Amino acid sequence: MDNTPQRSPRGGVGLALRRDLGLELLTFYLLFVLPIVIATLAFDLLGSARLQADVKAADLALARAIALETDAKLADAIYTVERMAEHPAVQEANIDGMATLFAEIAQTRSDVNLIYRLGPDGVMLYHHPVGPRSTVGVDFSFRDYFQDARRQFKPILSKGRISPTTEQAVTTAVMPVRNAKGAFLGVVATNIRLQSLSETLASIASESRPEEGFAIRILDSAGQIIADQDPEQLLSVAAGDLASVSRDVLLGEGGTRITHDDQGEEWLNSYVPIPSAGWGVIVRRPARLAFATANAFHRGLLIALGVFAIGGLSFWLALSRRIILPLERLAAYSISTAERQPAAEEVLSKLQALAERPDQMGHLVRNLRWMAQSIEQRLNELSTLLDTSKAVLSTLESQSVLERILEQAARLVGADTCAILALDPATQTFRIQASRGLSEVYISRLTIDPSEPNSPSMRAIRSRHPIQVSDTETDPTFRIFRPRARAEGYRAILAVPLLARHAPPSSLVVYYREPHEFTEREVELVWSFANQAAMAIENATLYARSDERLQEQTRRLEALIQSLSDGLILEDLAGNVLYCNRTLFDLAGLTPEQALGSLAADIRQRLIDSSSDPEQTRELIEAALEQPESKTAEWTMPRGRLQLTLRLQAFHVTDTHGERIGRGQLIQDVTHDREIERMKDSLIATVSHELRTPLAAIKGYATTLLAEDVRWDSSSQREFLRVISQETDRLSHLVSDLLDLSRLESGSLDIEPTACSLEDIIQRAIQQARPGPQVRLQVELPPNLPMLLLDPRKVESVIRNLVENALKYAAPEGPVTISVQREDGQLTVRVQDEGPGIPAEHAETVFQPFVRLDDLLSRDASGAGLGLSICRGFVRAHGGEIWIEDRDRGTCVAFTLPITELGSEDYA
Repeated sequence: MDNTPQRSPRGGVGLALRRDLGLELLTFYLLFVLPIVIATLAFDLLGSARLQADVKAADLALARAIALETDAKLADAIYTVERMAEHPAVQEANIDGMATLFAEIAQTRSDVNLIYRLGPDGVMLYHHPVGPRSTVGVDFSFRDYFQDARRQFKPILSKGRISPTTEQAVTTAVMPVRNAKGAFLGVVATNIRLQSLSETLASIASESRPEEGFAIRILDSAGQIIADQDPEQLLSVAAGDLASVSRDVLLGEGGTRITHDDQGEEWLNSYVPIPSAGWGVIVRRPARLAFATANAFHRGLLIALGVFAIGGLSFWLALSRRIILPLERLAAYSISTAERQPAAEEVLSKLQALAERPDQMGHLVRNLRWMAQSIEQRLNELSTLLDTSKAVLSTLESQSVLERILEQAARLVGADTCAILALDPATQTFRIQASRGLSEVYISRLTIDPSEPNSPSMRAIRSRHPIQVSDTETDPTFRIFRPRARAEGYRAILAVPLLARHAPPSSLVVYYREPHEFTEREVELVWSFANQAAMAIENATLYARSDERLQEQTRRLEALIQSLSDGLILEDLAGNVLYCNRTLFDLAGLTPEQALGSLAADIRQRLIDSSSDPEQTRELIEAALEQPESKTAEWTMPRGRLQLTLRLQAFHVTDTHGERIGRGQLIQDVTHDREIERMKDSLIATVSHELRTPLAAIKGYATTLLAEDVRWDSSSQREFLRVISQETDRLSHLVSDLLDLSRLESGSLDIEPTACSLEDIIQRAIQQARPGPQVRLQVELPPNLPMLLLDPRKVESVIRNLVENALKYAAPEGPVTISVQREDGQLTVRVQDEGPGIPAEHAETVFQPFVRLDDLLSRDASGAGLGLSICRGFVRAHGGEIWIEDRDRGTCVAFTLPITELGSEDYA
C-alpha cells in the first residue's frame, strides 16, 4: 500500500515544493549555490575586464610617456635650429663662425650627428663635422625639406632618410634663414640620429619587464619606422596588422587595439600621436603575455568553482542518505498514523533500524513512535468528547446529557464512580444533581454547605481550579469526611468546577476506590467533561430564561416606539397596517383598534383630508412614497389656533438578507424647526435693515461734520450731533433687545426683585419713551397702589416698549392711555391707543420674535419686531401674563403683575 502523500494537480511546482522536503532542501541548496556561482562568474567577468583595462591603461601610459619624451627631444632640436638661424655667423654664412658654433652644439647634443648650412640655391656651404665624405658644394635643393623651407618661416621636420654624409638613418630639423627683410638666405639644419631614439626605446623596453615582450616603435609622418628596438626596422614602412594602427595614430587618434598578425597571434597595441611633429608612438606586446594575470585569475576562479561544486554535491548526497530519506520514511509513517491505518511492514522494519541510531534521528524516531501511540489514545478521547458535545448541542434535556457525560468520563479516566454537585436554590446547599455508581443512601444524605472550608468541591468552586485528594485516609484536609468516604467505599477524589456564567455554581467529582495519584492528562480530560457539563447546564438555564427575556425586550421596544414624538406606520407588502404608535393615533384621530384593522392608505387619506391643501398634500405624499430614498413630503395641518407643519419620510423594511418585507412611514412635527428658520430669516432681514438705517445716518452726519470745505454754525453742529446720538441710542436699544431675547430663549434671564412702587416705574418709563408722549399720554391709576416685589428695570422696559409702540402706530394726535386695575389678587396694566389696531387672528403671533404686521421693506416706523416678544418674556418671568384685548377701535395690550405680601426683610 502506497502511503506517500497524493499531490493535488492544482498548485503546480509551488505545492510540490511545499510537500516534499527533499525538493525544498534542494531548492534551498540551489538558492544558496547559484547566487555564489553567479556572483563568482560576475566577479570573474568584472575582475578580468578590470585587469585587462589596467593593462591597457599601463601600456597607454607608457606610450604617452615615450611620446612626451620624443616630443621634448624634437622640441629641443627645433629650438636649437631656431636659435642657430638667428646667429650672425649663420646669417652671414661665415665659415669660421659657423665652425665654432656648430662644434659647440655638437658637443652638447649627442643625438645630433650632423649640423649644416645650405645656401639659398640649396648648395652645401658648410657642415660639421667635416669628414672624409664631405658634401660641401653638393646641391641639395632637390630635398623635400629644402623646398618646404623656402615657403616657410618656421622650423620643420623632415621624414626619415639615410644621410649621404654620415650614411646613417636620420631625420632633419630644418629652419629657414632669412634676413631682416624676410629674404630667403638658405637653411640651417641638424640631422637627428634615429639610432639614438631606437636606443632609448630599447632602454625603456629593458627597464620594463622584458618577459612581457614589449615592442616600441615611433613612426614619422610618412609612416616610416624611425625608432625601433630592432635597428634593422628603421625607415621601413609599417605593414601587416600594424598598418591600420599606424594609419590611425598618424591621423591623430590614440587608444588601444587588439590585432592579429599573419600567424594568428593576438597583439595588444597602444598608440599615442605626437601632434607637434605629426608622428606617432606604438607600444605593442603579445596579448597572451599582457593578459597573463587576468587569465590566471580566470582559471583560478574556475578551479575554485569546480571544487565548490564537488564539495556541495558530496554534502547533498550525504544529506539525502542520512536525513532526507529517513525523514521520508517518517513522513510515510506519520501519514498512516494520521489516517489511523496500520503502517506497512517494510516501513516498520526501516523505522526500527532508524530507531537504533544513537544520534538525533534515532531519538526523533523513538519519540515519533511514542507520539503515535499517544495520538491514538487522544483520538479516542477526542472522539468521545465529540460525541458528548453532539449530545449537549442536540437536546436541552440536561439530565440525560449529564448522565451520558458521567458515563463517558468514568470510562475514559477509569473512575469507579462520579457525580455532579450543584447549588439547590431552595435549600441553598450543594446536592448531587446527577451521578453514576453512587448509592441512593449517599445521594440522598449528601448536603454540603457553601461555606464549608475543607470540602474538595467547595474548594474547587471557590478557586476555580481542580482539587484532588490522592488518599482520603492520609490527607489531613479530608479528616472530617472520612466516615462518609469509608461508608461509600472510595479512597481518592478529584473535584473540577463547572464554569458557567448563567447557571448555579456546580462541580464534577470523580471517585476511585483505591488511592490514586491523578496525572495532568487525567485532570485535563475530566476538566473537558466538566466544560461539557457546564455547557449543558448553561443551555438549559438560558433556555428557561430566553422566553422571559424575549417578552421583556418586546415590551421595552414597544414602549420605546410608543414614546416617540414622531408618528410611525409599519405596513406589509399588501399595505396592511402592522404597527402604529400613539403619536400617529393623535395625528390621524384614530383609536389603536381602528388603526390596526385598516389599510395604511386609509390612514394616509385621513392625514391628507385634515391638511390645509388636500390635493397638493396628496401629490407630495405619493411622490415621497414612490422615491423614498430621495424625497420627503411636507404639508400643514390646522390644530386649534396653531398651524402644524408635518413631514413624511418613507423607507423600506428589509430582512437580514436585504429582502423587502414591508414599508414604513415616519411622520414628524417640524413646526418648531420651520419657526426657527422663519425667525432666522426674519433676524437676518430685520437686523440688516435696522442696522443699515442708523449707521447710514451716523456715517452721513459724521462725514458732513468732518468736511473741511464747509464751516457749520454751532446750532447745525449740535443738530447733527443730536441725530448721531439718537441713532446711536437706536443701535444700543436694538443690541439690548437682541441680548434680552437671547437670554429669554436660552432660559438664562435673571430677575432681581425688590420692593418698588408701580407708579414710580410707570413715570420713569414715560420719561424714557421715545418719542416723548407729551400731552397725548393719559395715566389712570387707582388710589393706594400696594408696593410690589418686582425687578423695576424689566417692568419699566415692558411699559416703555408698550408706550413707544402705541405712540408709533397710533394716529399723530390720537391719545394713549395707561390704566391700572386691581383684579383677583393681581394688578392688570393696560396700554391703549386709537390706532389701526391688530386683527384678532394675529393677536397671538405678534408676540413671536421678528413678527411685524406692516411690510418689512416699506414700513415707516422703525423696529425689529422684538418688543412684544421681550415684553412677554419679562412679564412671564414675574409670574404674570400678557395679551391683546379685543377692542372695536385701536389696540389694547394688557398684562398682569402678581401682588405679593411683603415682609420686613423686603424693605431692607
